[in-house]
Amino acid sequence: MNEEIEQIQSISKTVTQYLTDNAMQITVTILILIVGYMIAKKLGKAVERLMIGKKIDVTLSRFVGNSAHLVVLVVVILMVLARLGISVTPLIAIIGALSLGAGLALQGMLSNYAAGLTIIITRPFVVGDTLSVQGQTGLVESVHLAYTILIDEDDVRIQIPNRLVVGEIMHNSKEEKLVELCVGVAYKSDPHQVIAVVEQALKGIQGINTERGTIVGIDEFADSSINIGIRFLAPTYKYFEFKYTANLAIYDAFKQQGIEIPFPQREINLINAGAPPA
Repeated sequence: MNEEIEQIQSISKTVTQYLTDNAMQITVTILILIVGYMIAKKLGKAVERLMIGKKIDVTLSRFVGNSAHLVVLVVVILMVLARLGISVTPLIAIIGALSLGAGLALQGMLSNYAAGLTIIITRPFVVGDTLSVQGQTGLVESVHLAYTILIDEDDVRIQIPNRLVVGEIMHNSKEEKLVELCVGVAYKSDPHQVIAVVEQALKGIQGINTERGTIVGIDEFADSSINIGIRFLAPTYKYFEFKYTANLAIYDAFKQQGIEIPFPQREINLINAGAPPA
C-alpha cells in the first residue's frame, strides 16, 4: 500500500514539476491552438464567400471552404505537436494503419464519400435543381460528401446516399418540373377548337413557364374519346398546385365553350332476344 502511495506521489510530483517548468510553453501552445482554430474557421468562411461572390456554384464553394478550414487546422495541430516535442512520424504511421482497417470496415461509407467528391467536382446538378433519382424527386437542398438532401413540395427532406446517385440514371430539370395532363373530349368535338381552348386556359395561370411554352395536341384516339395531351413546365416546389389549378381551368373552359367530356360507353346487342327459352 505504501509503495502505491509513493508511486502516486512520485507521478504527481513529476507532473507538477513539468507543468511548473513548462507553464509558459504550454500556455503559448494552447493559445496557438485556439487562435489557429479561429483563423482556420474564418479562412474557410472567407474562401466560401469569395467563391460565391464570384458566382461559383454553392456546392463547390462550400466544399473548397471546408477543405481550406481542414487544411489550416491540420497544419496548426502539427505545429502544436512539434512544439510539445511529440514526434509526428509514428503518429502518421498509426493513422495510416487505422485508416487501412477503417477503410476495409467502412467500404460503403467511403464509397459515399468518393461519390460525393465526384458530384462536387463534376457538378451534374447543383443546389436548387430538380432531381429525380432512385424513384425520388425534389429540389436539391444541399450536397454533402456522404449524402444529398432533396426537399419535396410537402417539405419532406429526402436523404439519398451519394453512391446511389453517381452512376445511376437521373433526371435534372433545373428548378422546374414537367407537368403532364390528359383529358378526353367527344368525337363530335373539333380538335382545333379544343386545343385552342386549352392553350387559352393555361395562359391565365400565373407561374407557368411561358418562354418554353406549352405543348397541347391529340395524344390518343381512345374508344370513347379523343384524348388531348397537355405538357408544360411549372416550379417544382408547387408541382401539384399547378397541376390541380390547370385541371380546374381546363374544366371551366370546356364547360363555358360547351365541349363535352364523355364517359365510357358500351353497346350491347341481344341475339334472339324474342325467342322462347329452350
